[in-house]
Amino acid sequence: MGDDQYDEYLDGFFNQNFTDDPQHVIKNETVILCEKSNVIQFGAAFIPTFYYMNFLLSLVGNGLVLCIIYKYEKLSTVTNIFLLNLVISDLLFACTLPFWAVYHRSEWIFGPFLCKVVGSLYSIGFSSSILFLTLMTFDRYLAVVHAITAAQSRRRVYAFCMSSIVWFLSVLASLKDMVLFNVRDNKPGGWVCEESGYTYQTIVKWQLMGYYQQFGLFFLLPLMMVFYCYARITIRIVSTRIQEKCRAVKLIFVIIFTFFICWTPYNVVILLRALRLSSGDRSCSDDLDYAEYVTRNIAYLYCCISPVFYTFVGKKFQSHFRKLLAKHIPCLKSTILSSQSSRTTSFRSPNTEYY
Repeated sequence: MGDDQYDEYLDGFFNQNFTDDPQHVIKNETVILCEKSNVIQFGAAFIPTFYYMNFLLSLVGNGLVLCIIYKYEKLSTVTNIFLLNLVISDLLFACTLPFWAVYHRSEWIFGPFLCKVVGSLYSIGFSSSILFLTLMTFDRYLAVVHAITAAQSRRRVYAFCMSSIVWFLSVLASLKDMVLFNVRDNKPGGWVCEESGYTYQTIVKWQLMGYYQQFGLFFLLPLMMVFYCYARITIRIVSTRIQEKCRAVKLIFVIIFTFFICWTPYNVVILLRALRLSSGDRSCSDDLDYAEYVTRNIAYLYCCISPVFYTFVGKKFQSHFRKLLAKHIPCLKSTILSSQSSRTTSFRSPNTEYY
């Protein structure tokens, strides 16, 4: 290779001028490699602690829900089947967080196989969690607004079929992570686990698909369903003679508000990333990186505690929790029993068991 040819080769290599054929180098398009040291340092200081905290909260909270289902509930109801699947999806997602915490602290030390496995499980757990939350909201809408019709259709077969569809869609959504995630040596930062091994154009196409999929299928559609279902539930509750209708409406407002606050910022950032990427903007601004770090962790926190949040707003699970405390903490037994006896139960209906 002559000197001129060698200089041309180096110029193409260091500017990452790759076409769809990775064996050929062109000189008319340059892919800028951004320096993200400040963002990486911010992530190393902030993310690991937050991930470990989310992991522990999820383990304790979801474990408590599982314990109550096992001791006091049965899987004969549609609600409990959906709730069990939601707990499994959240635990699946939470179990990947310690790996990402170690990764953000230093580098990827777990090898290429676990890179694909952890990346896929993270995606499956994250996607299935939001879908099961949406499914539980829709089932709650059926139980309250269409109580007579739903009583005939809400069977165990229906619950298992809908759960299977959610898991299938979640696995399908994670295929890009199964394919693209790989380990590479990113000197001097060390080993990284991310989308690699393909041309720039291919990775951009998959990233755009993932961004729009996240925003449309896993945010916009669930958000519209949550708003519609809870609006109809609120109207139904207000029009009835339920004595505790004010409490029920307040809880509905809290659920919608929390869902919106936790999920909207992250998905707005995702949409902005997609718009910037599709416009061909390759600037090295760090604004969206910082925003994604913060908003993503808020969404993760909601993901990890959602089963606790959705179950313990109901009186039935609150009662089970008190029984569990009274059984394992004898000194609280008299206090718990007296507080239970002082509560009035003037109205009870299957349609209001969630409130």
